[in-house]
This record gives sequence, C-alpha cells and structure tokens, in this order.
Amino acid sequence: MRENGTVNKLKHFSADGLTLDWQKEAEDIAGRLRSILRDDLKRQGLVVGISGGIDSSTVAALCVRAVGKERVFGLMMPEKHSAGETRDLSRQLADHLGIEALLEDISPILEAVGCYRRQTEAIQQVIPEYAQDWKSKIVLPSVIDSDSYRIFSVVAQAPDGRQIKKRLTPRAYLGIVAATNFKQRIRKMLEYYHADRLNYAVAGTPNRLEYDQGFFVKLGDGAADVKPIAHLYKTQVYALARHLGLPEEICRRQPTTDTYSMSQTQEEFYFSLPYDKMDLCLYGRNHGYAPAQVAQAAGLTADQVQRVFEDIDQKRRTTGYLHRMPQLVKDVPEITV
Repeated sequence: MRENGTVNKLKHFSADGLTLDWQKEAEDIAGRLRSILRDDLKRQGLVVGISGGIDSSTVAALCVRAVGKERVFGLMMPEKHSAGETRDLSRQLADHLGIEALLEDISPILEAVGCYRRQTEAIQQVIPEYAQDWKSKIVLPSVIDSDSYRIFSVVAQAPDGRQIKKRLTPRAYLGIVAATNFKQRIRKMLEYYHADRLNYAVAGTPNRLEYDQGFFVKLGDGAADVKPIAHLYKTQVYALARHLGLPEEICRRQPTTDTYSMSQTQEEFYFSLPYDKMDLCLYGRNHGYAPAQVAQAAGLTADQVQRVFEDIDQKRRTTGYLHRMPQLVKDVPEITV
C-alpha cells in the first residue's frame, strides 16, 4: 500500500510532508462533497454523528462548508459509558456550527440487546468477580518495547477503587469486542434512520490512520455514504480543525475510544503509539522511507520504527476484510440506465 513503491534512499524524511494548504484542502473537500451529494448520492443534505471529538467535529464543519448549516443534521448518541465531557462538547459543536442536532441516548437500546450483560459475562471469564457496577477497559502492550507477540489484557476497577489486570483469552477478548461493537452499530442504525427520514446521506468520520489500520467496526462506524477525511492523517485533521475555527476545547481534546467505562486512549487500546508518532510512521511507510529515515523525526530508534512498520503491515492483513463489500459467489452484471 505504499504510494511510492521504491525506497526513498536519498530524500530526507521530514514531518513537513504532512503540512498542507489548509484553505485549499477545506475548499477541495467541500467541493467534492457537493458534487458527490448531487451527482452520485442524489441526496439533499448530510447526517453526521458527533461526539465532541476532533474527527466528527471536523467532518461536521466541512459538511457545513459544503452545503450550509441548514442541510447538516448532527446526531449526539452518548451512552452510560461515554466520557463526561462528550455530551457537553457535542452540544458546544452543534451550537458553534449552528446546525440542528438531536440527542439520542442509546443506553436503553444497548440494555435491550444485552450489550452490557454480554460484555460483563465475557470479562467474567478471566475475572469471575467482575460485575456491572465495575468499570473496565482493554489494553495492548506497547508496539515499540519488544518483538514479542502482543496480547490484549482487561483492566477492571471495582467500586472501591481496587484494580485488577488480567490477560485475555481469545474467547474472552472476542466476546468483549463483539458486545462492545453493538455501540457503533446502533449509532449507525440511528444515523441511517434520520438520513432516510430527511433524504440525506451519512457522512463517516474515520481519519486516514483509522481507515488504513482497520480501527472501525464493520457496518458500524465503518459504514457511510461518504468519508470526507479518510485521506487525512490525524495530525492533519487537528490542523484543519484549527483552520476551520473549531472550539479550542475540541481542538485540544486528545483521541479517546469513548467506548469503555474506564478512561481509555486510542494509543493503549489499538495503536500502541501516540497518534503524532503513528502518523509519521504511517506516512514513512506509505512513501517508501526506511526506518532509519523516519526514526529521528518520530523520536524513536530505527528498530522501534521497524516494529511499527511490521505492525502496520500486520493490521492491514488482519483487518482487510473490513473494507470488503459483500462477496458474490458468481458475477452479477451491472445494469446501467
């Protein structure tokens, strides 16, 4: 998946490669959104699920730039495990952009499908005393510390503050993830309900790092009619957000999963590296730089960058199916009119 298949042996690696003309970028994205909406999707506006995070906030702002605030509908969908600031920042964004936004607390739906119960039962496979009044998150060891195979662990916190960390069995890990994925899929179900009701399209919010590395749920946050920032690295999204004048509290908010009941960064859950370093490594991998060329800019050793490169490739292999359309067992000719 390199953009340049040959190794850049002579070209100096610099983080400046991630710098864009932000005004031009915003105009280009808005223009493409207008044409996609008009010519391809034939819809009248855009629905965006907003969480107060940098990605969804930037997408919402770009949608407003593209079609105007009257044709952008924001959907706030917190649940009982959401961070305390999620609801306030989502409302702040909607007010800042002047868009219509609706609050849909998805906790009752999650209770009805057994999301919390199923998650609890999966954690109890390794921590028998775990109960629904506990808090938890799952974590990965750092990708740069060793070449050893990395296995997820669950961190659980009892109501009295006591914490337990246990390595997850494959069965327990898959059970936790399967239950948690209800959250993203229910949110997307509601986005499409409102899109159908309004004759709008759904705008997805993954950035390039998430899109490339499979950090999304199939038919959950991975589903959308258009993905305006999937080509932008996370650091570029932050820079574009500032250019678009988004509220400072949103522009300085660090990336979180906002999925588990304990506070959790994307770094400890999936990428195992801060997003700015991860962006540099992914950019270097995509453009054919050697680990030694990326190391200094990323503040890592060449060996550590090599481990990140290998992890990038591994995630691409294991999450590739997330990008696939439904597979047909025989070809069905496309009929155009």
